[in-house]
Amino acid sequence: MRPVANIVLTDGGMGQELLRRSQTPPTPLWSGRVLLEEPGLVRELHAEFIRAGARVITINAYGATPERLEREGEGGMFEPLQRRAIELAVAARDDAGDRDVLIAGCLPPLFGSYQPALRIPYSETLAIYRRIVAEQAEHVDLMLCETMASAEEGLAAATAASESGKPVWVSWTLADDGPPRLRSGETLAQAAGALEGISIAARLVNCSRPEAVDAALPDLVALGGVVGAYANAFPAVEDLKIGGSVDVLGVRDDLGPATYAEFAMRWVAGGASIVGGCCEVGPANIAALRDRLAAAGHATVASTGG
Repeated sequence: MRPVANIVLTDGGMGQELLRRSQTPPTPLWSGRVLLEEPGLVRELHAEFIRAGARVITINAYGATPERLEREGEGGMFEPLQRRAIELAVAARDDAGDRDVLIAGCLPPLFGSYQPALRIPYSETLAIYRRIVAEQAEHVDLMLCETMASAEEGLAAATAASESGKPVWVSWTLADDGPPRLRSGETLAQAAGALEGISIAARLVNCSRPEAVDAALPDLVALGGVVGAYANAFPAVEDLKIGGSVDVLGVRDDLGPATYAEFAMRWVAGGASIVGGCCEVGPANIAALRDRLAAAGHATVASTGG
C-alpha cells in the first residue's frame, strides 16, 4: 500500500512518564494528585511532547473519572481535576508557542483499563460519559475515546462524544495474543459496526502490544476512513487490577525509540495516518518517530481532514 503523505503525530503516554518524574508514590488516585500537587510536571511533559513533534496532545484526565474518584472517596474532585487537566494542556501549548497543535479530550474506561464488561448498566455508563463530555467539550478540539475494551464501552463513549459537535476518535485496545480481537473477544468489524449511525472522524487501536497492532492493522484499514495506532511498551497487562496502579506492569527493554519508530513506520506503510504512543512511550520515542517520518518524506500535521 502506498504510504500516506500527511501523518498526524500524537503525543505519547503521560502517566508512566510523570510517575518517573514525580516525588509522589503511586496510588490509585496518583494521576489526579499530580495535577494538583505537581502541575508543573504535567505542563512541562505536554510541552516536551509538542517540542518532540506531537501535533495532537491529550489532556491528562485518564484517571479522573467519577467512578474512579468515588471509589477512593474523592468524588468531589471530578470537576476540579477536569478543569486543571484542560488548563495545563492549554498552557503547555501556549508555552510551546504552537497554536496549530490540537488538544484532545479524554474519554477513558470508567472503572479501569482492560476490563471488557461494563460494570454498570449501559444507560448509566452513557450518562457518566456525558458528564465527562460536558466538562471537556468546550475547551478541546476533538474528543478521544481511548482504550475501549469492548464494542459496548466504545459505543457509550462515542455516543456521548458525538453529542459535543467535536470530531470523534474512537480507539480500541487489543488482546495481547491470538488473532486480532478486542480484549472482549470481539472483532474490530463488530466494534466498528456498533457505531453505525455515529459520525466517527478516526478509528484507532491503542494501549496494546506493537505486535498486536501489526496483526490487527489490515482489519482496521478494511473498516475504511481514517485509521491510526499508538501502542504501549508493557510486557503484559494481566497484573493490573481495578483499583491498582500501573507501576506493577513494568516496561519492555526491547522497545527503545528506534525500535518503536520502526513499528510505527510499518503502520504508516500499511495505511495508518495517525500514529503516536501510549503507556511507556515517552518524548524521545515521539521525537525519533518524527525524524523517521520526515526522512521518509511525510509531513506531520494536526488533522487528516477526516
